[in-house]
Amino acid sequence: MSVDHYENFPVASILMPKRLRKPVAAIYHFARAADDIADEGELSNEQRLKQLDEFRAELARINNNETPLTPLFQNLAYEVRQHALPMQPLYDLLDAFSQDVVKKRYANFEELLDYCRRSANPVGNLLLHLYDEATQVNLAYSDAICTSLQLINFWQDIAKDYAIGRIYLPLDELAQYGVSEDRIAQGISDDAWRKLIKFQVNRARSLMLTGKPLGTILTGRIGLEMRMIIAGGLRILDKLESAEYDMFHHRPVLRPFDWVIMLAKSAPY
Repeated sequence: MSVDHYENFPVASILMPKRLRKPVAAIYHFARAADDIADEGELSNEQRLKQLDEFRAELARINNNETPLTPLFQNLAYEVRQHALPMQPLYDLLDAFSQDVVKKRYANFEELLDYCRRSANPVGNLLLHLYDEATQVNLAYSDAICTSLQLINFWQDIAKDYAIGRIYLPLDELAQYGVSEDRIAQGISDDAWRKLIKFQVNRARSLMLTGKPLGTILTGRIGLEMRMIIAGGLRILDKLESAEYDMFHHRPVLRPFDWVIMLAKSAPY
């Protein structure tokens, strides 16, 4: 379901067709490098944004059929041209990483969806172009799956994100359920918290199920890959429920036995 700390990339999967591993790896390394700029180390916000702007300049070189300056982008340029990949999803990812540098709170779910549109959905968009399956219907299903995966990752990592100053729970919904930021800081999982996270989990599951038909539309190994990704996301939600929504003390992760269950659930629907 995820690779290292940049989620939603099936780059390491043995299910990925060999012909697609290099382009997927090139996209992954771009996204991970940009993610690291936004999140890792002791850089100031100004330094992070400057480095992300340098990435935008490299994307502009690709867009203008110029040779990028760095091996990372030279590899990416080759795959973009080889597979006629759209550039906008790459720019969208950079916009999301830049937003992470400066925006730490989300007023409502609409703001959060807009972030997911740029932080998660571009991944599915690019993969569907690689698969030559980027129809409007498939892209809509993919957006639902990718947004759900992003939300699932948020609810899985609430404590981790709070430690670096971020809260992805919509502020109006925190208020609606009577949950303060202080409760997140203290890791308090009481009735109000459980009701709030149950609502988030149910919404993420509904989104995932909305996109589930894509697992049947895609065939062969990429279809099985997609069904495994869907099953993995749903499995994390099941684990959150089993832990009574207390990810502070029981952060859900996929264990070897979970992969057996996911594979069993990934037979063609």
